[in-house]
Amino acid sequence: MIHRLLLASLLLGAASEPQQAEKPNIVVIFADDLGYGDLGCYGHPTIRTPNLDRMAAEGMRFTDFYVAAPVCTPSRAALLTGRYAVRSGMASEKRRVLFPNSGGGLPDGEITIAEGLKTKGYATAMVGKWHLGHLPQFLPTKQGFDSWFGLPYSNDMDPAPAKPGEPKWMRNNVPLMRNEEVVERPADQTTLTRRYTEEAVKIIKANKEKPFFLYLAHAMPHIPLFAGEAFAGKSPRGLYGDVVEELDWSVGQVLQALRAEGIEKRTLVVFTSDNGPWLIKNENGGSAGLLQEGKGSTWEGGLREPGIFWWPGKIAAGVVARDIACSMDLFTTALKLGGAEVPADRPIDGLDLSPLLFGTGPSPRQSLAYYRDTEVWAFRKGHWKIHVMTRSAFGKDGTVKHDPPLLFDLHVDPSERFDVAKAHPQVVTDLLKALAEHEAGVKPAENQLEKDLPK
Repeated sequence: MIHRLLLASLLLGAASEPQQAEKPNIVVIFADDLGYGDLGCYGHPTIRTPNLDRMAAEGMRFTDFYVAAPVCTPSRAALLTGRYAVRSGMASEKRRVLFPNSGGGLPDGEITIAEGLKTKGYATAMVGKWHLGHLPQFLPTKQGFDSWFGLPYSNDMDPAPAKPGEPKWMRNNVPLMRNEEVVERPADQTTLTRRYTEEAVKIIKANKEKPFFLYLAHAMPHIPLFAGEAFAGKSPRGLYGDVVEELDWSVGQVLQALRAEGIEKRTLVVFTSDNGPWLIKNENGGSAGLLQEGKGSTWEGGLREPGIFWWPGKIAAGVVARDIACSMDLFTTALKLGGAEVPADRPIDGLDLSPLLFGTGPSPRQSLAYYRDTEVWAFRKGHWKIHVMTRSAFGKDGTVKHDPPLLFDLHVDPSERFDVAKAHPQVVTDLLKALAEHEAGVKPAENQLEKDLPK
């Protein structure tokens, strides 16, 4: 009996070795303030995005992909932890995002995608904007990443007095960091997209023999906008188009590097953005396409984003997914693919998208809570969505409470123009019940965004 157990153990160990080698690389590319309608494959008529268009044609393009918050910090926290930001204290009504004078950050007790995958031998690297705490104890290298090269917060923060004749990028004193050290201040933002791309390609080449997780979080197209020399003045859409077309080039370089190293068939690449377009910036902001409103709002334009998944040989080419999915789902999907345990000691809001991605079933996500800071302002279940509160991305009309709620059929009316609550009272009742059940299961954590730096 002992010998049989030993043999079974040895066979199990031998069987697990190939599986170890087959763990996929995972690359998440995150834009900043990109709108639902800003890519060619999502309908933009003048911004040219051939690499992202090809990525969509070779993989899966989502029509109903969401982030978990309509502004930077809570959206990024939710992506990396698989949890609505209110659960980690990374959402606030008083301060919607972290600032250079903030004293808080992502708590050490939270588990990130990087930390989960490291338990299974993954190399982990981050390139780009962090925005989850700039103090040493909150930096990416304290949250599971082996290395980091990027900005600690948004590229418009920490403005410096303008001096005659100096380039515009010097008017924001934002630091460029490598791990825990500042390597350039102010960061030359005209070269950021290029340098981030070069860093990402180096990481891919250095880790081609082992599984890795790469989180590439671009600064653009968040204002102030800066395009590299090769892209400046080239897009019919103007500066905003220049910036997005350079991001498209960057995606092309990443995919090309994976192909050049022969690892594209064991690499999942995901492209999306942190929230909708910053509409109040006029021509320097993007477009939500047919969706209403943008960054800062819980209308569709604030949280519905481009979502493109690419994995040659695993994800069928040319698929348009109309299922609901969310950035939080990347947490659970990534950990499952990497063989890591999904934490059982806390609520996890992310779901495993593998059945949908690999054609074995539908998306497990059937509902979504639309948070504005610490409150749920809207709720979607299936193709129905209610709004209990609204506020324009432009700040006009202030906050409006809706009793009874507004109701929209997003399959018929994705632009949310026609309130059909009176015609479907039972649907409103059902969604209000689902919203209440969600809220009852959420325990807000100690708020991190309202902490100031020690004086």
